[in-house]
Amino acid sequence: MRGALAPIPCLVALALAGCLGRTMPVAVAPAPVAVAYAEPAPVDAAYHLDTGDKLRVVVYGQEGLTNTYAIDAGGSITMPLIGPIPARGRTPAGLAAEISASLRRGFIRQPSVAVEVEAYRPFFILGEVAAPGQYPYVPNMTVESAVAIAGGFSPRALRDRVTVTHTDGSGTARYVVPPGTSISPGDTVLVGERWF
Repeated sequence: MRGALAPIPCLVALALAGCLGRTMPVAVAPAPVAVAYAEPAPVDAAYHLDTGDKLRVVVYGQEGLTNTYAIDAGGSITMPLIGPIPARGRTPAGLAAEISASLRRGFIRQPSVAVEVEAYRPFFILGEVAAPGQYPYVPNMTVESAVAIAGGFSPRALRDRVTVTHTDGSGTARYVVPPGTSISPGDTVLVGERWF
C-alpha cells in the first residue's frame, strides 16, 4: 500500500519543479524611502476648549440655564445668573465642574451640569488646494480629509508633506508632516508648491 502512494508526491514535486522554470513577470515594490518628519505635539486625551467652539450646556432641572453658548474672543462663555465663566484651555468636564461650583454659590443647591462640544472651532487650509479657506472641523480629521474638503490638491501641489501650524497652551508651533497626520480644531494646514 505504501509503495502505491509514493509516486504521487514525486509527481507533485516534479510538476512544481517544472513550474519554477518558467519566467513570469513579477511586480516588485519599490524600496521604502526614509523621510524624517517632525511630529506634532501629542494630542491630549481630553479636548481643550478655545475661542470659536460652540458648547451645549445642560443644567438639569433648569431650562432657563440650559442653552448653546459660544466661547467669545476673551475665552469665556456668559451664562445667566453667574455671568462670564473662563472656558479657554479647559476640558468640557472641567468647565462643567466650574459652572456647577459657580451655581452652587447661592443659586442652586445641588446643580447637575453637563457640557458637550456642539461645534468645534474651524480649521484653515491654504496654498495649493482647489478652494483654500476656513472649514468646519470634524472629529478625527487628518490632513488628507482636510485637503478633500478643500476640493483636493491643485496640479502643482506638493503631495507628500504639508506644514501644520498648531496653537495650544504652550504656544504656536509649525510641523512638517505627512498627509495621514491628524489635525486639531483651529489648526492651519499649508500645502506647498512643488518646483518641477
